Amino acid sequence: MSKLPGALARLPLPIIGAPLFIISNPKLVIAQCCAGVVGSMPALNARPAAQLDEWLHEITEGVAAWDRAHPDQPAAPFAINQIVHKSNDRLEHDMMVCAKYKVPIVITSLGARTDVNEGVHAWGGVVLHDIINNFYARKAIEKGADGLIAVAAGAGGHAGTKSPFALIQEIREWFDGPLALSGSIATGGAVLAAQAMGADFAYIGSAFIATDEARAAEAYKQCIVESNSDDIVYSSLFTGVHGNYLKPSIRNAGMDPDNLPESDPSKMNFGGGDSAKKAWKDIWGCGQGIGAVKAVVPAAEMVARLKREYEVARSRLVPAGVAQ
Repeated sequence: MSKLPGALARLPLPIIGAPLFIISNPKLVIAQCCAGVVGSMPALNARPAAQLDEWLHEITEGVAAWDRAHPDQPAAPFAINQIVHKSNDRLEHDMMVCAKYKVPIVITSLGARTDVNEGVHAWGGVVLHDIINNFYARKAIEKGADGLIAVAAGAGGHAGTKSPFALIQEIREWFDGPLALSGSIATGGAVLAAQAMGADFAYIGSAFIATDEARAAEAYKQCIVESNSDDIVYSSLFTGVHGNYLKPSIRNAGMDPDNLPESDPSKMNFGGGDSAKKAWKDIWGCGQGIGAVKAVVPAAEMVARLKREYEVARSRLVPAGVAQ
């Protein structure tokens, strides 16, 4: 296992809740942290930009209140996701707000920037950068990221195509810092498998969409409950970057999910463009692990299930009475 920075060193469960565009909000982040996993949200979910200050105040106060009431069971730290692509004209503003609240963990996406990393380090925060291959992993660490999120095949939203076995193996040949794995993880057994491969954390997003606190349409949540990996399609059409989406939402938008055209990457747009049907509002992002999601439940109940399954998986590998 890696030598982990303080913000990541004492998690009750080795899980980071992935930031969910549009869907993550303070209510979900607080629930995740209080349940013992890193809760996160994209800065861009706060609209207008001034709302980010209000939301970070709500999160910090909510987590602090939990810690006061449960001194023997402190909450996990929270994270804010920053899109550092040039299309994000709010980055400077949002970074200033994060600095005000000394956000413990910043997750950077779609580009690695030295100035952003240095800014986070200036207030004592940790930077995790998500990547889809070994080349971008090296670039991120060279530019000062503290750790990596390996986004493997099957992850929800913008996802890579690499097998998690290949991706983790290649990164661990040269990098011994914090490493999370994303891609079809929705059970405690999969969390343990990520660790067995060499990751420190599992990065879980799609399963948390089907929680009471998530700011997703009820139809979206129920679609996840009713779907499995056969209902996921990988396409660049909706944002200019390849990602995984639920086929039923594409059909509902009047398109054939099995015959989608490709998009021009230069037209990258995270608001979903000018079309009548937008990602992620109408075209629902989702990963391949959702077959494990059987009901919409509170986030704390979701985490409790993951914890039970994690312990059961460990017991299968290390039978009772055998020294660890």
